[in-house]
Amino acid sequence: MDIIKLTAFVDLAETLSYTKTAARLFSTQATISKQILALEKELDITLVDRTHRQIDLTEAVRLVLPYAKTIVAAQAEMISTLKHQRQVQSMTLTIHSIPSVSQYRAFNLIAAFAQQHPEVDLHFSEAETDTLLPSLKNGTSDIVFTRLFDDQAGSYETLIEESDRFVAVLPKTNPLAQAKQLQVTQLKDQPFLLLNEVTNLYTPVMAMLTDAGITPKELYRGQRIDLILGMVNRGMGVSVMMAKSLDLSDYQNVTTVPLMPEYASQLAFLRVKQARTPASDLFWQFVAQHDQ
Repeated sequence: MDIIKLTAFVDLAETLSYTKTAARLFSTQATISKQILALEKELDITLVDRTHRQIDLTEAVRLVLPYAKTIVAAQAEMISTLKHQRQVQSMTLTIHSIPSVSQYRAFNLIAAFAQQHPEVDLHFSEAETDTLLPSLKNGTSDIVFTRLFDDQAGSYETLIEESDRFVAVLPKTNPLAQAKQLQVTQLKDQPFLLLNEVTNLYTPVMAMLTDAGITPKELYRGQRIDLILGMVNRGMGVSVMMAKSLDLSDYQNVTTVPLMPEYASQLAFLRVKQARTPASDLFWQFVAQHDQ
């Protein structure tokens, strides 16, 4: 039985919201819905009553949920125990991060740590944002550097490094590009070039546009910042991105304008509290000291 389906089911039973569960698991509503449907098919029962708009759990959940919780918890405990045993002995440290890490202070901290602690076998790589928290859960990473909105940190141990905010990304030829700041509502009639769900930015951007009464005309949706900047540079549309994640040195026709009201995120290192190792403790202490 797929542990991912059970994890989605256990979380949905707690939140009673596809939106909240998708955010907490760094997934999408559609993916969570498919996982629940697949689990129902596998078990040959109905878990969610879909006759109403809100989520109603069926009576079968009372039977299934305790077993599902036990399986999910046991799997997490097993992975954590095995991983901890291996890494206590080896001083290995695996860090995964968002692709735009080089634009943030965290990148310099990781580089400085590697230079000052050659005794640590450091494995550092970028990964798609929606895989970062799952990598902590399944033990394939010790620490992740990611972007957080609201309470996404959940039960993880967290070191906040800096904050970032959404900006409008515009061709300099666009009349809106001359403004010192823009209300989100001013983007209403623009063609949008958007980062997709994999980047963890599509949902908050869509929420921001929805709050402003905008149903965006999506000209493009993808996960490559450079491709979107190239399209903006050619005047094909506008985008909404985090200010510090952008390097515009190769895009002479692109500028950014802060959006109001301000929508911000935090950039942070996260780790599982129960899965500390000497190597991760050493990195954690190093970052905490450099934050003082």
